[in-house]
This record gives sequence, C-alpha cells and structure tokens, in this order.
Amino acid sequence: MVAESFSRNLPFAKAYNFRDVGGYTGLDGRTVRWRRLFRADSLHRLSEQDTEAFALLGIKTVIDLRRPFEIEKFGRVAEEHGVDYRNVVLRHVDWEGVEHPEDVLHERWLADRYLNFAEDGHEGIAEALRVIASADAAPVVVHCMAGKDRTGTVCALALSLVGVGDEEIAADYALTTEAMRPLTDYLLRSSPESVLGNEHMFDSPPEAMMMFLEDLRALHGSVENFAKQIGLTDNDLTALRQNLLEP
Repeated sequence: MVAESFSRNLPFAKAYNFRDVGGYTGLDGRTVRWRRLFRADSLHRLSEQDTEAFALLGIKTVIDLRRPFEIEKFGRVAEEHGVDYRNVVLRHVDWEGVEHPEDVLHERWLADRYLNFAEDGHEGIAEALRVIASADAAPVVVHCMAGKDRTGTVCALALSLVGVGDEEIAADYALTTEAMRPLTDYLLRSSPESVLGNEHMFDSPPEAMMMFLEDLRALHGSVENFAKQIGLTDNDLTALRQNLLEP
C-alpha cells in the first residue's frame, strides 16, 4: 500500500509559517499522521481569502501559547472560524531582557531560552500536550507569535514523545528559518520595532533544538521522564501516541 502523503507547508495569504508535522517516522516504524497536528504563526492575521483554505483542513482546536497582553495587542483567531480556542499560556522570561553576549554561541542562547520554556512554562506545556493527545480535539493547530520558539518547543516535545528522532525534529524546527523571511518582511512594514535590534531572534538553527533536547535529557533522564514530572500520565502518553501515530 502506498503511504498517504500531503504538502507540509500550507500557503495562506496572511499566515506565513503554517505547516503540518505529519509524515515523520515514530515508534515501531509508525508514521506520524498527516492532517492531525499543525503548527503556525499567529492566526489573528488570517484574512478573508484564507477562510476557505483554513476550513478545508477541518481544524477543531486552536492552541494559542501567547500571553494575554500579546492577544490583547494583536488579537486572536476569528470566532467565525468556529474552532475551540484554547489560550494555553507558556510562561517564560522576556527575551528582550536577556542579553545575547557576542562570545555566547547563538545556538546555545536559543537552547537556553527553550529550556526556560520547559521550566517556567511547564504547566502550559503539559496542558498543550494533553490537548494534542485528545482524539476529540483533533485536528489541532498550535501557534504563538511567529510559530518558531514556543510552538517549536511544544511540537518538538510532542514529536519526541511519539518516537520521532532528534535529527528529524531539529530539521522540522529549522524549516521555520525560510518561512520567517516573508513574516519578517511583513513585520518590517507593519511593526519594525519588533524586528530591528532583535534579528538574533528570527532564525531557527537545527543545532539549537538538538541542544535543547540533549539538555532536557541531561536534567530529567529522558523526554518521557520530563513529561511525567510535569504531570502527564501513562494514559496521556498512550493517548498521544494513538492519536498522532498511524496504526
């Protein structure tokens, strides 16, 4: 039987980093299901011309990882899309207040930020993973502002827990670098202060994700141990694998 395949990158007029995380190889050689879990930049930008394309994906649940002030400033996915909207806040230190010394490897700086997500934002990560594990919630799209860091961390953990290898996870994360080009161009036109001086926040080197996963294992023994320490149960992990992996 020929394996089902879909386009990973999904073009929208006003969503620049919207893609499917299906198709990767997980536990026991089983494939991550297509059209089950999506990742994206902020969906407040979806335009009228995006409505039909979004509806065709059949998305039931939107997980918005942003903090309340971000939603208040920029808005959220429109209610007209008819999705179950979950604002699952992933707490973290403000990046603007974290120095980026020239003698610190950039990948190391990013990996440290992701480790902070896992520490300060563990409640949000646990909640997001439980939603992703729910068959009733699927298909799910998880997003933050750019769909790069908070979203990248949650999706990396979900993929790792269903057995996808680190190199594939890092490669998926790195796809954001190219997607960020049109988003950066848009932000330079609409909100230049969010980009200028913060250019170091807008790339996704795969080594950063590899370092983060290695750090997490060094601290917790395994990604599964981390998941259990933040409150996920064996039943949650089984549900996640049943929901995201092909039989």
